[in-house]
Amino acid sequence: MVRKVPFFKSWIPEWLIKIILFLMTLPGITIFFLPLANVNAAAGYYGCEPADIQFSVALFYAGYVGFYSLERRFFSFLAAKEYFLLFMTLQITACLICYCTKEIYVLFPVRFLQGMLFACNVNLSLTLIFTRLSSERAREISFSVFFGILICALPFNNLITANLIDSYNFNIIYKGAIFLYVPGFIFLAAAMRHYRISARFPLYKLDWESFALYSAMLVLIGYIMIFGQEYYWLEDKRILGSVIAIAVLSVLSIFRQKAMKRPYIDPRVFRYRNFKVGLVILFVMYICRFASGITNNYFISALHFDPFYLSYINIFNILGLVAGVIIACCMVLQKKNIRYIWGPGFLLLLIFHAVMYFSFDVQADEFNYYIPLFIQGLGVGLIMVPTIIFIISSVPASIGPSAAATALAIRYLGFCVSIALINFFELFEKSRHYNAFQDHLSEIDPAVRNFIHSQTAKLSSKGMPEDHALKGADKLLAARMNVQSQVRFAMDYYEMMVWILFVSLLLILLFPYLNRTALYLKSRRLSPA
Repeated sequence: MVRKVPFFKSWIPEWLIKIILFLMTLPGITIFFLPLANVNAAAGYYGCEPADIQFSVALFYAGYVGFYSLERRFFSFLAAKEYFLLFMTLQITACLICYCTKEIYVLFPVRFLQGMLFACNVNLSLTLIFTRLSSERAREISFSVFFGILICALPFNNLITANLIDSYNFNIIYKGAIFLYVPGFIFLAAAMRHYRISARFPLYKLDWESFALYSAMLVLIGYIMIFGQEYYWLEDKRILGSVIAIAVLSVLSIFRQKAMKRPYIDPRVFRYRNFKVGLVILFVMYICRFASGITNNYFISALHFDPFYLSYINIFNILGLVAGVIIACCMVLQKKNIRYIWGPGFLLLLIFHAVMYFSFDVQADEFNYYIPLFIQGLGVGLIMVPTIIFIISSVPASIGPSAAATALAIRYLGFCVSIALINFFELFEKSRHYNAFQDHLSEIDPAVRNFIHSQTAKLSSKGMPEDHALKGADKLLAARMNVQSQVRFAMDYYEMMVWILFVSLLLILLFPYLNRTALYLKSRRLSPA
């Protein structure tokens, strides 16, 4: 392949450059969902609630989404080598702070900064890769590889960190992340030239105001969605104040964007029907994707799998994700109708949720879940990459970056809304089922009497005094009720997902406009959403 842009020295093989550029995105993708690798271990280490750990992930996401559109100015100001080494040094410093601190309120701003640096990493790495690819086929394969790595991040993190977290303190994973950056840092320092693709463009008239308004709204949305249920939504002054602040910031942002010659995100993208359809599909997919967290909680709380064993079970989910991305990439390259990609993808997700609905039980064998987890990964893998390409290709290339930024915001919103829905259902559905069990259980119930008697006898045979054994049996009964409530809540949530997926699949099959849609990437300088 003929080199178009000499960012790298001539002695570096072309294949090695592409591999290194892709590997440069791995450390950032790894630390993206790193706190969710073991939420309870992270909460215990920082002395906070699980919701705080979820919020730290939302802050990373908000930093990524908010800084995405502003980052391009820095790329035109700094040479690629300087830019790489600068944000990698900052990222290593941020990981070092996360490793050294135990204060959650120190972690929060650092996680937001890590999200901003991740935007720099992803945009620069993928842009350099696209400048080295001369064919549309190669660009779409590169796009698929990047998003394949991204959607595998959560189960992959669980796999590689389970043993570390079990053997060391939680912060050891940030120490590992630091060492992931070192090889790439050394390679880029030695292999890259001080070359810039255009004249040095001064950093004046940076739209920091739009960045601040946009990022503040994103952070407040994440705060409301994650903590709203815990604080009883608008009954709490913090949530009410956040809602009012979002409304005020939204009005200010809209007026500002209309008055600007070059808006932060071009509102013209919303004129295109395919663009709006793609956003809806992406939003629904993200809500359904993170419902798999309920399955993992069920494995831990009801079936009592330890995190190490759970990480191995999720290998089947990773295999499904990889297979789905590969199949979707092949279908995109063949210019298949988007309906023939979305249809099987949503059908697979529908099958997964329906099978899991009937598979939730207080006792089960783990091999019963291997195929459903593979099916879920296959469905997500089929939908993810084609939807992103569909969204970006539905608008003119000149406003493609705004389309990518909007798709990124929708993914963030889907992540936050899925957390809010799960928290809402977990509180009310578990409470409803627990109260229903209490209403039907009494001391005169033969099943309850037999359970209390058998457990009391079992505890007494182990040497426990009879009065203590009776109290222990009561606690075991309460624990069984909690497990049953957890199972019923999971079933209710997955039933809701089944209906959402059914409606989505029906609309995909009946929407006639999708028959006239082609998937292709229009720009060679495209950055990922």
